[in-house]
Amino acid sequence: MELLDQLTTKLGVSESQAKGGVGLLFKQAKERLTASDFSKVSASVPGVDSLIKAAPSSTSNSGVFGKIFSAFSGNKGGVLELAGGFSKLGLNSSMISKFIPIILAFVQSKGGDGVKGLLEKALK
Repeated sequence: MELLDQLTTKLGVSESQAKGGVGLLFKQAKERLTASDFSKVSASVPGVDSLIKAAPSSTSNSGVFGKIFSAFSGNKGGVLELAGGFSKLGLNSSMISKFIPIILAFVQSKGGDGVKGLLEKALK
């Protein structure tokens, strides 16, 4: 898959790490977007459902701290959940910010600026 190839080449991650990381980010987007908006985004990424299934469970060790952090940050645990999921893939949380621009550029090239904007909003 073209997106996974870009991530493995540019970031030096394994294919399973790329798949899991993309899956985590699209899972977050699916949770934050309306069904209609997510279908627009997913139309530009073939196999997005299988990528989401490849994502590790991110309900990890955020626990009480995660709930407190979420309450104060208004983020609903998104960053912590992503960091937990990336950790399970053997990637540190700084990789999240490296995955996002590559994914956004890919989605923009396949679906245009409007679709990129929807995904960008969901990943903030």
